[in-house]
Amino acid sequence: MPKSVTKAHKQETSRQLDMATHPVKRLRMMLAAGEDVLEVGRVLNLSDDNVVGEILRHQGTFYEWDHYPKGDVYDKKSHAQYFYHAHTIGGRDPEHGHFHTFMRAKGMARGTKPINRPDRSPWPKGSDSLSHIVGISMDAKGLPIRLFTTNRWVTGEAWYKARDVIKMIAPYKIDHAQPSWPTNRWVSGMVHLFWPQVILLLQARDVCIEAWEKQRPGKDVFEDRDLEITSQADIDIAAQIAAVRAALAGKDKAKEAKND
Repeated sequence: MPKSVTKAHKQETSRQLDMATHPVKRLRMMLAAGEDVLEVGRVLNLSDDNVVGEILRHQGTFYEWDHYPKGDVYDKKSHAQYFYHAHTIGGRDPEHGHFHTFMRAKGMARGTKPINRPDRSPWPKGSDSLSHIVGISMDAKGLPIRLFTTNRWVTGEAWYKARDVIKMIAPYKIDHAQPSWPTNRWVSGMVHLFWPQVILLLQARDVCIEAWEKQRPGKDVFEDRDLEITSQADIDIAAQIAAVRAALAGKDKAKEAKND
């Protein structure tokens, strides 16, 4: 991305979290997602492929800013969506590009509505009122390096409070084969594997927006081009899976001790 706020204004969160604070059901979902992510990587590596190459396959010349695949990837059942693209080279070095993940209105919990901003610029409405969940930055080898959230103008979304977007993590799933079943499965898995980080990033996003608005009274914070990245966190797939497994083992041990 060509623009970004200074480090002092970025809301960063550690990749190492206490997984033991999360319920067993969620941890098991995270572990299953992590195993999916690893399996997709293993199979693609056998032919020297990766999830980025898969989504760019047969798409013609790769142009910065364009969405890949054309028209995005959209699951008509879950109403989850994603696309891949890149910004100006060097803007987010060593990033090659990134996935943006979304949930459309029909996939949200009943009663979920964007925040009420009478002074806002035009936002998508009705069934088009999508919400960005999280971005996944990728390096030149097709490996994930960080997660991030953005300001509204970056994705052209409607704006929902973090507490509402957090509820969109669990149902996020791209469950069809086109245009790349491995990449669809991988993107879905990443959103679930890093569930705790996504929660913290969304909460930090709202804190960042609130602080920025107080610093610039009278200006529409959601359209301020000086604020692009609202939170970010480096990630490590192997470390995350190890932490989840350790948390589950600890909970199993505690349950056994309680039953003795």
